[in-house]
Amino acid sequence: MEQLKKLYSAWFGGYWSPYLVMALAGILSAVYFGITNTVWAVTGEFTRLGGHILEFFGVDISDWAYFSLVHMKGTTWTRTDGWIVWGMFIGALITILLSSNFKIRVPRQKRRYVQGFAGGIIAGFGARLALGCNLAAFFTGVPQFSLHSWIFIAATAAGTFLGARLVNTKWWKGKPVLHKGGTVPVVGTRKNRQPWIGAILGIAYIGLILYFFAEGRTMLGTAALFGAAFGILIERGQICFTSAFRDLWISGRATMTKAIALGMAVSSVATLIIILVYGMDPITKIAAPSTLLGGLLFGLGIVMAGGCETGMMYRLMEGQVVFLPVFIGNIIGATALAYAWDHMGIFNLLVKSGSPINLITAMGPAAALIVTLLVLGAMFAIAAYWQKNYRFGEGFKKGGTTDVR
Repeated sequence: MEQLKKLYSAWFGGYWSPYLVMALAGILSAVYFGITNTVWAVTGEFTRLGGHILEFFGVDISDWAYFSLVHMKGTTWTRTDGWIVWGMFIGALITILLSSNFKIRVPRQKRRYVQGFAGGIIAGFGARLALGCNLAAFFTGVPQFSLHSWIFIAATAAGTFLGARLVNTKWWKGKPVLHKGGTVPVVGTRKNRQPWIGAILGIAYIGLILYFFAEGRTMLGTAALFGAAFGILIERGQICFTSAFRDLWISGRATMTKAIALGMAVSSVATLIIILVYGMDPITKIAAPSTLLGGLLFGLGIVMAGGCETGMMYRLMEGQVVFLPVFIGNIIGATALAYAWDHMGIFNLLVKSGSPINLITAMGPAAALIVTLLVLGAMFAIAAYWQKNYRFGEGFKKGGTTDVR
């Protein structure tokens, strides 16, 4: 019994190393691709949810080209991409309950709801303009050796820089609201019951996965399983791609940036092995002006919202209600892009001139991996140097370094 308590405390008594979490996520992402020939992504399903909502209200979307592109077949409960999303929500919630970390939290300033909603719309629109969010670039695009991912990453970095400048303005911050005791309002919490609820939810979800496999719905079972695993990892590692960039510009902290670079490197190696061993074709997306503009909007939007799609998911499950309008905004923004794609000429203006470019095809598997690892290594080194020398928005100090935070 004592050993079980120690094991439980090790798993749920504190958060896990982001380096370990990102490495595991990279391996799981590669394995998921090998099993299903699809990738770990979320905003595509957000777009489909928007389409289903429109259909519920009687809107005919049959001639919307973007919905044909993302495939609207079935419902969110009968698609693998649907269970990746819901699995992430459920997996994160299970570990939050097991660690007794669920609390209903409301922001001090009501403007945060509007800001989060606006940021969600911009991020959702930008993500789908670029044909995928941070996961589709960082953890599927780079390991799949798709050139579009590097354009998106660079543009996202620039967008988060603009976002960091925006959220630091007095206009954005507004007047501080003080509460007695200096705490954020928290609504009811029953920590002693949370692990039991989490355990029951976990058992029920395992039962659902077993049901999928027993009914021969293997792909749904696989997606539900991997979705929960991804949700557990992002919550236990507190993984947020927003902080990976935003913290660089605001405080100089680069732990998350380095962890993500490591995870992408691990995933790139694992994915290439799977591609070569099983003769699979890498998934390549269009590199076009839309990729650049989409990345800029996505980077700006996630800082405005206070979190990217992954960060939004586990924070919402923690009880941070400000991320509910962020989630809704994401769906609205993605749906708006689906309309603008052909109805407002977005495709012809920003996408049509592009083309899918894969580094494996362009330079061969070995060279593609070497170049990818070299760039990721440079990213890691720059982030480490940045963390040592950049101080809280003041720029680089002259002469010597200070302690790494």
